[in-house]
Amino acid sequence: MKLKQLPDDFYVEETTDVVPAQTGPFALYRMEKRGWSTPDALIPLRQRWRVEPRRISFGGLKDRHAWTIQYLTILHGPRRGFHHHDITVTHLGWTDEPYTSQSIRCNRFRLTLRDLTAEAVEQAEAALNRIAVAGLPNYFDDQRFGSVAGAGEEFIARLLVRGRFEEALRLALTAPYEFDRGPERKEKTLLRERWGDWKGLANSLRPGHARRLVDYLRVHPGDYRGAVAGLRPELRGLYLSAYQSHLWNRMLARWLMTRLRPEQLQPVALRMGEAPFPIDLDADQQAELAALHLPLPSSRLKLEPGDPRAELVQFVLAEEKLELHDMQVRGVREMFFSKGERAGLCMPAQLTHESAADELHPKRSKLTLAFDLPRGCYATLVVKAATAREA
Repeated sequence: MKLKQLPDDFYVEETTDVVPAQTGPFALYRMEKRGWSTPDALIPLRQRWRVEPRRISFGGLKDRHAWTIQYLTILHGPRRGFHHHDITVTHLGWTDEPYTSQSIRCNRFRLTLRDLTAEAVEQAEAALNRIAVAGLPNYFDDQRFGSVAGAGEEFIARLLVRGRFEEALRLALTAPYEFDRGPERKEKTLLRERWGDWKGLANSLRPGHARRLVDYLRVHPGDYRGAVAGLRPELRGLYLSAYQSHLWNRMLARWLMTRLRPEQLQPVALRMGEAPFPIDLDADQQAELAALHLPLPSSRLKLEPGDPRAELVQFVLAEEKLELHDMQVRGVREMFFSKGERAGLCMPAQLTHESAADELHPKRSKLTLAFDLPRGCYATLVVKAATAREA
């Protein structure tokens, strides 16, 4: 099975109830892009318009290898559009509030799976019919982790909560990323080879994010905690959410494994390891999963006495040799883990599928899926669940 062979094979559009007005402090924009992640697409926009990151707000991170449409606001942003390669930003009007994830009603997907055998199509269609009725576990999928888990799947945030600020900063600035361009690869190689030579690096690095942190360490040698605080806000948030999401996934997996029989669990490969997906649930089990909401691990989490979810949190954190009060970055006010809960079940809406001959692969088939997902759910999980039994 092949996904994302063409940019148009993976289409996602945010739907929102936000209506632009004629006035307001926040300029509202529609961004359409192909071949760019959301953070990367915003870099040339910020540079062209000279906008600080803190003035920009958007609802979600959209995939690089996709055709995507999303919305964003800029505090006191310009009344004009922007075009750069395959990025088009259109000014829509104004709003009184910044656009956030809460502004998204749902995400609308159209995906094309290619290079399928007839048997694979039959299996996928049967799985999709089950998913339309029963849903699927609401794991965070691979996009949540991107490049922020670091080399060898070490989490930058795991180092931060342990107070290992130099290691975390070094990983953040030097870990290879498959989509690094030439200048980024050269910069990371230089940082790896000359780490600690802040004066020499300051004279060798191009102006930018890494150079600013090196300049800080040249003036404040050894203050890695202070340098970490100077990481770009969007990166700080990604580092924390990746680790927190990984822990949450393990909590959901633990919940499923302790409540279902082994034959009711099907392993599905995710980037961070296999995860159990439930199959053939009875009505009571389905209702229990549908009602499940698990908390995001954070030092600010306060569960009521007797809450059965506390055992899940404690079990997963114990595997990390951590306790709940450890889930914080001490001494860096700008960095804190999110507080909240996440549904254990994801229910796609209006799920349809259609098979046809694959024009890219003779004698093979393609399967086109269309569905809506609540914000925070991952379309790639639908694909993985549908094709997990493919030979």
